[in-house]
Amino acid sequence: MAKKVETVDMADRFAEFKELKNIDKTTMISVLEESFRSVLAKMFGSDENFDVIMNPDKGDCEIYQNLEVVPDGEVENENRQIGLTDARNDEESPDPDCEIGEEHTRKIDFAKFGRRAILNLRQTLASKILDLQKDAIYTKFKDLEGELVSGEVYQIWKREVLLLDDDKNELLLPKDQQIPTDIYRKGETVRAVIHNVDNKNNNPKITVSRTSEQFLRRLFELEVPEIHDGLIVIRAVARIPGERAKIAVESYDDRIDPVGACVGVKGGRIHGIVRELRNENIDVINYTTNPQLLIQRALSPAKISSMRLDEEGKRAEVFLKPEEVSLAIGKGGLNIKLASMLTGYAIDVYRDETGSENEEDIYLDEFKDEIDEWVIEALKNMGCATAKAVLRTPRQDIIDRADLEEGTVDHVLSVLKAEFED
Repeated sequence: MAKKVETVDMADRFAEFKELKNIDKTTMISVLEESFRSVLAKMFGSDENFDVIMNPDKGDCEIYQNLEVVPDGEVENENRQIGLTDARNDEESPDPDCEIGEEHTRKIDFAKFGRRAILNLRQTLASKILDLQKDAIYTKFKDLEGELVSGEVYQIWKREVLLLDDDKNELLLPKDQQIPTDIYRKGETVRAVIHNVDNKNNNPKITVSRTSEQFLRRLFELEVPEIHDGLIVIRAVARIPGERAKIAVESYDDRIDPVGACVGVKGGRIHGIVRELRNENIDVINYTTNPQLLIQRALSPAKISSMRLDEEGKRAEVFLKPEEVSLAIGKGGLNIKLASMLTGYAIDVYRDETGSENEEDIYLDEFKDEIDEWVIEALKNMGCATAKAVLRTPRQDIIDRADLEEGTVDHVLSVLKAEFED
């Protein structure tokens, strides 16, 4: 009787496991049945002539062996056949009316097979539960790739840091996925995104990252409600972890300033992200489908004089005044590198030294009294921010690229030429 209680207790413990690991009832029944059948197959050579009925609500299991009734003395396989007399007088399941050729069903008391069978069942069940648990972990985290996760620092090694989430799942943060200035202490909470999940040899490995662009995206979603709600969309992200980042945003609501919403009042929203990224400077710009304008904005704070664009080759030649070149390139070349990453264009910077040394260029905004502002914006959108940049551009090119009427272009050229003739 004690051995049967062991079996029942085991089922109860599996029911507890189900609650902790969120394993559904159907899966629990299937795992228990497979475990019993596995043991029966080892004991009898096959489980084909056995019926296994699980009663999860009661925490027990009923097992029946189906045997062919044969004449007495002609039993060749005791695991599949039973003599007529034995079937009629079976202690477990007597069947006095059975006849030769019929099937006799015998109820099996698993506990009677002894402690070894119980132990074998426990080991088989434990193995299947472990496999099930690994599959559940892999499936859960595979679906969460790219999502934000928090973990407590449990172990710090030279090449990686081991984090534990709230469910004690292990998350690995490799050295190359750490921000260079990160310093970790055991017990502190660290945020990252799930970078990669694999299941090699049925052993789930969850790798997280703090250097990927997805980490920056998720932090903005967390800090800026308009992004979380879908009113503002992050169109492009470029990062050099721990140094600087650029992010292009767009609003679906004309009433919302996407850049202002991301920065927050007095920088309140973006400061939290900067602190999380170990003081990584973040430039937020308005996204546009116009490549010239996007490149101009991406190279901010430098002011571009003119630009030549090869859209097929994804290359841009940018001309700037000598004093603007260093701003465009940035410290250590970070600004131009990030601008290239953000826009997808290889950007070449050139000094704009046309004209005499004493002759200065003039930004188009200075001509708002004589040229309509929308015309100036159209010219700037095609990469011409100064008067000389426009004058250097062929007339037909201006008409085509800025989508302006011939008369409008002639008026603009006349105004600009007159300024320098004077």
